[in-house]
This record gives sequence, structure tokens and C-alpha cells, in this order.
Amino acid sequence: MTNTTEALRFVLKSQYHASLAMLRETLERCPDAIWSSDKHINAFWQLAYHTLFFAHLYMQPNEAAFRPWRHHQADVQHPDGIAGPKDPNSTLPLIPDPYTRTQILEYCSACDEMVDSAVDALDPLSPESGFTRSKVSKLEHQIVNIRHIQHGAAQLAARLRAEADIGVRWVGARPIWPAPVTP
Repeated sequence: MTNTTEALRFVLKSQYHASLAMLRETLERCPDAIWSSDKHINAFWQLAYHTLFFAHLYMQPNEAAFRPWRHHQADVQHPDGIAGPKDPNSTLPLIPDPYTRTQILEYCSACDEMVDSAVDALDPLSPESGFTRSKVSKLEHQIVNIRHIQHGAAQLAARLRAEADIGVRWVGARPIWPAPVTP
């Protein structure tokens, strides 16, 4: 591999880990009363699950390689990522039992643990994302995925700040740059 490819992989790994660390902190700091509150259309746990589901999916080389998490409940993940209304006439599936904090933290750990091997397996210079709905390069697709994790973490952090005055620390990057790779 080229120095450029290795540098891109390092940066992707660093930003995945940083984004997932911020998401993890929102999960750990969320009070029980906010975790499954029905104050919002999508409960805290559901937004966390949505964020992790897509992080997991898009770290794969393509759609065919994706295997859902062992605790996946199909009715939790709607195409638009938002729960249907509590209307009995809704055409969206019903939301099953909420995920517990322990389950979502386990999923967050599983996603974090797959980062390095997933990023090592991809070709960041590929012009194809590997996903039919995403007509961008592999590198841009990975950046979008990281942005999506950060977006979910930010929504959850804002909810914590607004409802419980709980802040979440910023995680910028992995602190150590690796030794230069020689060609």
C-alpha cells in the first residue's frame, strides 16, 4: 500500500474511534428518565441504535457483507430511522421492546472494535462506495459515515444538555500518529 492509503486509513480509524467515543459518553451519561422517555418522536435509545446500525452497516465493504448485530430487532430500524406515530392506523411497524443501556453500550463497543479491521480491509481510493444508494467514492462514503455518527452523538448530547444540563466532552482524534511508512 502507498503512504497515502495508509495515512487515509489512519485518519479514518482515528475519526471513527473519536466519534464513537463521544457517542459512548452520551450513552453512559444519559439518565434513566431520558433513556426511554416518549417526549420525542424517537426515544434516546432508538436514536442511539439508529446511529450504531448505520455505522455498522457502512463500515462493511458492501451491502452483501452486512450481518446485523446479534440483538437486532428488525422493527426498530425504519427506512427513515424514525419511529412511526402511536397511531393504530400507521403503516410503519410497531417499535418492539426498547434496547437497554447495556445492550446499546455492547453494540457501541462492537462497532468500535470492528473499526480497525474494517478500515484496513477497504480501499479508500476506490471510486465506488460499495452501496447502491451511495454514488460516491469509498473515501467519501466513510467520511459521510463518520459524520453520521457525529450527527447522532450531537443530537443525543444536545438532548442531554437541554433536559438534564449534562455536557459531553469533545474527542478530537487519536492522540498518536504512527511511525512513517516507507515505500
